[in-house]
Amino acid sequence: MNYDRIRVSPLAPALGAEVAGVDLSQPVDDAAADEIRRAFADHLVLFFRGQEITPAQQVAFAGLFGPVGTYPFAAPIAEHPQVIAIVKEPHQTTNFGGLWHTDTPYLERPSLGSVLYAREVPEYGGDTIWANGYRAWETLSQGLRVVLEPLRAVQSAARNKAKLRADHLKDGSMRGHNLEEMDLRQAEHPVARTHPVTGRKALYLSPAHTVNFVGWSEAESAPLLDYLFGQITAEENTCRFRWTKGTVAVWDNRCSLHYPLNDYHGHRREMHRVTIDGERPA
Repeated sequence: MNYDRIRVSPLAPALGAEVAGVDLSQPVDDAAADEIRRAFADHLVLFFRGQEITPAQQVAFAGLFGPVGTYPFAAPIAEHPQVIAIVKEPHQTTNFGGLWHTDTPYLERPSLGSVLYAREVPEYGGDTIWANGYRAWETLSQGLRVVLEPLRAVQSAARNKAKLRADHLKDGSMRGHNLEEMDLRQAEHPVARTHPVTGRKALYLSPAHTVNFVGWSEAESAPLLDYLFGQITAEENTCRFRWTKGTVAVWDNRCSLHYPLNDYHGHRREMHRVTIDGERPA
């Protein structure tokens, strides 16, 4: 893929690329924005190192991909109503979102994508791994795809809530918001999700949130879900990224999953996140 305004360096065969030649503290012109969106469709997750941006500039960048929304369970920072701080303090032994997941699949209109800005990171550790849902779907056997294609799955905010977020939103490192709704947020979405831009199908499951297939019991669903979770997160479907302060990442929640590693106890990590609103999965 050729680009005139940006430089794109793939990180792994499955997904992920670093983008250079863009200063996100400045308005991104239409030509550069078009190339960034093209790279986003091709690589699913993009990384921009060495950025110094304000919350408003982070929101403006997120707006290149779609309407900017809010995350339902964390209060925003004082400086901007659409930015949340994701913090792990040195004394904490769990991390926010510390399971394989895609963001907010329990909403009727899940997040299109997320923009994360590294404000403080440990000297080493705290990497994030991403997985490619397209490859997970396309490498299944034709027979299994036939079985899965008509299925829908139940996605719940309550599932794994303690491991994912509850302790961080209650103990002061982050500020919770509408936590009483966590047990109520649930949605049903296609297992094989068609991407509205690329037209490709992705395996749209979230190990942190998927409860069962619609019409199946949890016990009946569990063996097949476990197999599919392993398919999504197989090493050949992933890329691993080492954060540095000032890095901005944007990823597509419609066709990728991510897993923030929790291997930096005793060190502080602070990231700012912006949510890009999405459409009803089809």
